[in-house]
Amino acid sequence: MISVKRFSIIILFLLMGLAISSCLFAQTDLDPLPLTRIEMVIDTIHGVAIEDPYRWLEDSESDEVIHWTEKQSKYFHSYVDSYPDRYKMKKRLTNLMTIGSVSSPTVRNDDYFYYRREGDQNHSILYRKHGLNGNPEVIIDPNTFSDDGTVAMDWSYISSDGSLIAYGISSSGSERSTLHLIRTSDKTNLADTIPFTRGVSMAWLPDNSGFYFTRFATAGEVPKEDEAYYRRVFLHTIGQRWEDDPLIFEDKDDKTSWPGVSLSPDGTKLIVYLFQGWSRTDLYLKDLSHPDAEFVKINGLLEANLSAQPLDDCFLILSNHNAPHYRLLKGSYDQPESENWKEIIPQREEIAQTFMVINSQIVLHSLRKAHSVVEIFDLNGRSVKTLTLPEMGTTYGLSGEHDGHELFFNFSSFNTPSSVLRYDFNSDSIITFDQVPAGIDVSNIEVNQVWYESADGTPISMFIVHRQDIELNGQNPTYLTGYGGFNVSEKPYFSRTIAFWVNRGGVFAVPNLRGGGEYGEEWHRDGMLENKQNCFDDFIAAAEYLFAEKFTSPEHLLISGGSNGGLLVGAVFTQRPELCRAVVCSVPLLDMIRYHLFLIARLWIPEYGSSEDPEQFEYIRAYSPYHNVTAGAAYPTILFKASESDSRVHPMHARKMTALMQAATGSDNPILLRLETKAGHGQGKPTSKRIEDLVDTWCFIFKTLGLKM
Repeated sequence: MISVKRFSIIILFLLMGLAISSCLFAQTDLDPLPLTRIEMVIDTIHGVAIEDPYRWLEDSESDEVIHWTEKQSKYFHSYVDSYPDRYKMKKRLTNLMTIGSVSSPTVRNDDYFYYRREGDQNHSILYRKHGLNGNPEVIIDPNTFSDDGTVAMDWSYISSDGSLIAYGISSSGSERSTLHLIRTSDKTNLADTIPFTRGVSMAWLPDNSGFYFTRFATAGEVPKEDEAYYRRVFLHTIGQRWEDDPLIFEDKDDKTSWPGVSLSPDGTKLIVYLFQGWSRTDLYLKDLSHPDAEFVKINGLLEANLSAQPLDDCFLILSNHNAPHYRLLKGSYDQPESENWKEIIPQREEIAQTFMVINSQIVLHSLRKAHSVVEIFDLNGRSVKTLTLPEMGTTYGLSGEHDGHELFFNFSSFNTPSSVLRYDFNSDSIITFDQVPAGIDVSNIEVNQVWYESADGTPISMFIVHRQDIELNGQNPTYLTGYGGFNVSEKPYFSRTIAFWVNRGGVFAVPNLRGGGEYGEEWHRDGMLENKQNCFDDFIAAAEYLFAEKFTSPEHLLISGGSNGGLLVGAVFTQRPELCRAVVCSVPLLDMIRYHLFLIARLWIPEYGSSEDPEQFEYIRAYSPYHNVTAGAAYPTILFKASESDSRVHPMHARKMTALMQAATGSDNPILLRLETKAGHGQGKPTSKRIEDLVDTWCFIFKTLGLKM
């Protein structure tokens, strides 16, 4: 077979014609496959000619691209809308998606602030309760921001006394937030608004007169190509013009670094953590009690992941320096440099993830074989208690006051819907603070964790979820998904749509791929940069395990992934097209030669590398899905999903790959594109759009695998 990167223009046209005719004959319920013109661009990179026949599809503003996208949408809907059980699917998924959700609360004195969504509300509402048993009071209702639900609240920070809340608003899923302030006593929005506050990090002053926060450069402050990266720390005083906010910290040498802020409870010590990628963080300390004090870099030459929490008389650091499973250290403000840090909780078998101080004690969340463990230590690192969790599952949203006596967190697992638990330090007891119903039968769902060997012999763990009465006959429809990157850990979680899939006889499988954080920093590094192929090999081996153990077979297997997981499945179906029957590839990175040139993707160079580097170019080119499509290969049925307002991963990846694979595939299986408008990477998407997306996606899955409702 001939690789697409060596196509001539003539062969591309011939193949495209063959693909069109084969799809027309094989898929009688499909609209005609849209014709995609070729405009070959050849880049010579490190002496290698790289062909790109669909460069023109990178321009989202082009009328021709918009028209092409509309035709692709019609082609896609001719496939999914013809699924005979679509009405039943929509009804069932709508019922499941309108059950609601609830978050763990943020405590301020005797007030409890939390998010809850009910029924068909597009967004969660921020409520306040006065006292544990108080009546819920609406503080911010994002459902009032727009008629169609496409304006969302991205984040919120509550002042230390609960009197003020800073929150971010963005539209169409863009996550490009504008900061607003609301006074909670009378729900009045103050005049203070601050633009360019995407993904803000914030620390309120103890007297609530203002806050330290991060903001991006305004248009014209830096070259246009740097506007998405140049993030700095400012101090805002309530009532002051944001344009007059003093600059507190910036990294002049590297505009892609990502600062965040943390302030001691008494407001005298400020730590700026400078995120330099998913393998390194720098820490800078400033003593605010001395007006002329400068920031001091306290981690020296340490190249490690670090997170810090300043207390009034010391600071704590979670570090993986010489400890790939992480350890906790204590630092002194008198001698804050890293050589003076004292280890208080050493590295252990568990993988420490996050920590916080509540009730003047350390709450440490760790992973043990990819599920959560929550422990309590005193400030000298002596063990006090390990909390008893309901089962093998995941905790998230840990919250509490440093001088309070309550710890709140969400807990869920594959067969346990999310609930909010409250641990009382005084009574040493755990109760359920809030929960929402499952809305679906979970009593027959079985969860197992298995181990299998990857291509190089490395043991990989995987969660497998199925009905208790499953028959291992190799014919079970199976949904295999993964992520494998950026130190992200795949843990047990509850999803009503996955429970729906399992109740319908499906198998759901999630392997803990290298590149993730489930087994520490070495695990992460074994799946990044030049080791990225390990991640793909781990995923392929997971599928082969499912085949060998008779859970399923290639003709019954769906593989799915989003974002970095979209890159994962893109690499897998280009390397092993015979592995599965169907693919859902969502908001993916696929053109890895050019990915870093779009939106915020330069931030990901520490994880992937860049084609501008000769050595990195070689291994990126070896797996880049867009550059490894093979003419005439029998590809599975593939659904690419992307969003026009995505400010993280550019939709050009999905557009170009769709066009290329429609031209190249040698099978009768359709290659489809669902490109959503007024939506982004996924955050802030209203319930109505989530339902539309889910119905289309699950109709695609059921139709492709030949399943009925």
